[in-house]
Amino acid sequence: MDINQILIAVGSLGAVAIVFAVLLGFASKVFHVPVDPKVQEVRAALPGANCGACGFPGCDGLADAIANGNASINACPVGGSEVVEHLAEIMGQVANETSKQVAVVRCAGDKTLAEDKFKYVGIRDCRADQALQNGHKKCPFGCLGCGTCVDVCQFDAIHIVNGVAKVDKEKCTACEMCIKICPRDLITLMPYDNQTEVLCSTTDKGKDVRGYCKVGCIGCKICEKNCPEEAITVEKFLAHIDHDKCIDCGICIEKCPQNSIRDYEEKIFKLPS
Repeated sequence: MDINQILIAVGSLGAVAIVFAVLLGFASKVFHVPVDPKVQEVRAALPGANCGACGFPGCDGLADAIANGNASINACPVGGSEVVEHLAEIMGQVANETSKQVAVVRCAGDKTLAEDKFKYVGIRDCRADQALQNGHKKCPFGCLGCGTCVDVCQFDAIHIVNGVAKVDKEKCTACEMCIKICPRDLITLMPYDNQTEVLCSTTDKGKDVRGYCKVGCIGCKICEKNCPEEAITVEKFLAHIDHDKCIDCGICIEKCPQNSIRDYEEKIFKLPS
């Protein structure tokens, strides 16, 4: 191949490239979809987690909904008060004060405290475990500890400790992904500023609970009777705390004979005396 042929080939490729560049430039102008500046501003204010917890297809979908009045400025559970305030400023609205929420796994029955029906050796997925004879644990409500919630958490806020999922309060964004995926519905939200929670989800009778878990709630109502703020009620053999009333006085923790009621941040669960 002589030099003229090479130059012709290079020239042809260059000409084709120029033609396509002109066509693409023309197409970009013809088919250009204008973007609302407010949508872009709202999108920039959102945290960018794209977790979908708001119910929209990522932060782009939520930004469009907020900018067009189809979603509240409080719709993002990840952003917190700073994001809400920023969005309120953009949208010309008043930011309503919202308390930060964090996830809590309502189970303390780890490998040393709760008994198993059998040893599960299948796929490390709580849903697969649950599908096999309703899970390997004798307690039909306890954490299965396969780590499905860990897998969906985008913020490294959940870890399996001795067979039970634990939430890192400081990393949790309350995106609710762990809540949605848990096959036993034992993960809930609680206010960040509160410490006291019932770490049990069983509604079995006390005598049955004692047969499979050393820290399961037995519905004895001692906590309910001793709470000075009437923040605890026992329904279906399980204690529930009204966090709007709870002052974290710790009396229920002290009185609970099963140690089912714990401080949120306590890592070790002692045995009942």
